[in-house]
Amino acid sequence: MRRIRLLVADDHALVLEAVRLALEKQPDLEIVAEAKSGSEVLPRVAESDPDVILLDIRMPGIDGLELLERLRDRYPKIKVVVLSGVEDPEVSAEAVRRGARAFLGKGIDPAELAPILLEVFEGAVLTESVGGGSSGAHSVADEFELTAREIEILERVATGRSNKQIAQEFWLSEQTIKYHLTNVYRKLGVGSRTEAARFAYERGLAGGASSGDTSRHENAG
Repeated sequence: MRRIRLLVADDHALVLEAVRLALEKQPDLEIVAEAKSGSEVLPRVAESDPDVILLDIRMPGIDGLELLERLRDRYPKIKVVVLSGVEDPEVSAEAVRRGARAFLGKGIDPAELAPILLEVFEGAVLTESVGGGSSGAHSVADEFELTAREIEILERVATGRSNKQIAQEFWLSEQTIKYHLTNVYRKLGVGSRTEAARFAYERGLAGGASSGDTSRHENAG
């Protein structure tokens, strides 16, 4: 798979630096441009031809919600992921309505950023906010800070599915599944697939994977 071209738009230098650090060692992602105001985004897109844009909502010039509509109209093939400190479900829903493929809070674990960007590039729409101030209701997710996608993958590992089978089920690449599993192992403090499966059985996760629930994912080509 070729490297995914990413444009990062945020008016905070610390956020830009954090994104660079989170992605600099990822072989599948390349930051090709940055924008520090909303008015810079469209010119940077024309110059750099990105595949994915990581976009802040609150920026000087043009705000992110307005940019989402302009990007959708002018560059419909580019996927946009919102990264925002705004923790408002209405704002999140509005961003998705205007074309965002995912809405990430700035409290997101940096290690989760790459697999989410890969999912979006591959066509996913993540309908559940990630990295906000509160975590989901699932007790295991709360305790170990697992995302909904990581729980789904862990359930399927426990039932013996291979990375290839899991990837086919979610319409993702095997490389993206590997990224997610790396995060799962790190969060659980395990070193192998067998140990992760044992954890899932001990926590009662192994029985729920047969239904193929993909409530957090829609494939949108």
